[in-house]
Amino acid sequence: MTVMMDTGNRIAAKAAQMAKPEVVAAYPITPQTVIVEEIARYVQSGQLDAEYICVESEHTVMTASIGASATGVRTFTATSAHGLALMHEMLHWAALARLPIVMVNVNRTLGPGWSIWADETDSVAQRDTGWIQFYCSGNQEIFDTVIQAFRLAENREIQLPVMINYDAFILSHTSMPVEIPDQEAIDEFLPKFKPFWQLDTDNPITHGNLVSEDDYMDIRYGMHLAHENAKKLIPEIALEWKETFGTYHGGLIEEYRCQDAEFIIMAMGAIGAEAKLSVDNLRSEGHRVGLARIRVIRPFPNEEIQRIGRGRTLIVVDRNISVGSGGAVFTETKSALCGLNDCRVYGFVAGLGGRDVTYEDLADMTRKVMNNEASETEWWDLKETGGA
Repeated sequence: MTVMMDTGNRIAAKAAQMAKPEVVAAYPITPQTVIVEEIARYVQSGQLDAEYICVESEHTVMTASIGASATGVRTFTATSAHGLALMHEMLHWAALARLPIVMVNVNRTLGPGWSIWADETDSVAQRDTGWIQFYCSGNQEIFDTVIQAFRLAENREIQLPVMINYDAFILSHTSMPVEIPDQEAIDEFLPKFKPFWQLDTDNPITHGNLVSEDDYMDIRYGMHLAHENAKKLIPEIALEWKETFGTYHGGLIEEYRCQDAEFIIMAMGAIGAEAKLSVDNLRSEGHRVGLARIRVIRPFPNEEIQRIGRGRTLIVVDRNISVGSGGAVFTETKSALCGLNDCRVYGFVAGLGGRDVTYEDLADMTRKVMNNEASETEWWDLKETGGA
């Protein structure tokens, strides 16, 4: 075990290198570019034996990844914001083809207006593509989740692509100490990929061809069942990692000081990490407050949220927006709790475009709810209202 002090992007690249993908497709986009640059250095230096494919767009990044994964090799890539949006068509293709591609997405604002700061709307907009989605709150979690994502994606009960998301600059360009296990231990945890099917010129098959209306719905249902299986496997893999390597970030949700809490802050990514200080400060004032940090939104942890929400008030903070509806975690939490009469849910949209959301902001949101001064949904810290 060694300690690596570096940025989230370089930590992600290190995790990818240690997972030993055989193909990496690459196209640069701020603030993700460092990931594929670092992987290129690993390939050039011989530290990673992989085919490194430089392509002309993010759409081609995903088509190249699909082609590689379909031949039965472990495949990795990374993107951000508009790059992810350009992949949209092929994200559906990768999931419907049941290909265990792992991709890091550095959450960044979509334009116009043009911005490169943190905003989860880019990945939240891809919820219905079939990809499993993780949201990380620190660099150690980034490293651990990349390795665990391959283990999950390649499981026969899953066979789906996985997207690991984290905040632009707040994590991508911030250095933190990360424990890096020995390569031999990683290889034992994540053995060489053995595909359950593959395209092979010596043993030709047809795949992704025309399908009847009687079969297509069953294909979609199979994807849904794989997400249900993932709800069980994600916590199991995380606990096995904890037992092997010592670090742990929760399963589908990380719970912090929730046991006796009356009020629960819910958030993802870096805001979720910031909220721990808010909880501690509110506790010091005598308020029974906890944190439920959402690590996975696909599959959505309905059952866990129902368990956490019973008899409590939830304060959901979203750094994303489904325009015309609300923050994604808030609206899906409301849906998960439909029919439960012993819980209340409040939603705050905050931090869009990278606007800072501090532990003090989160504490103030919570106090506003505790004082019965909050609307069911609010936009936090707007500089002006209305207009285009």
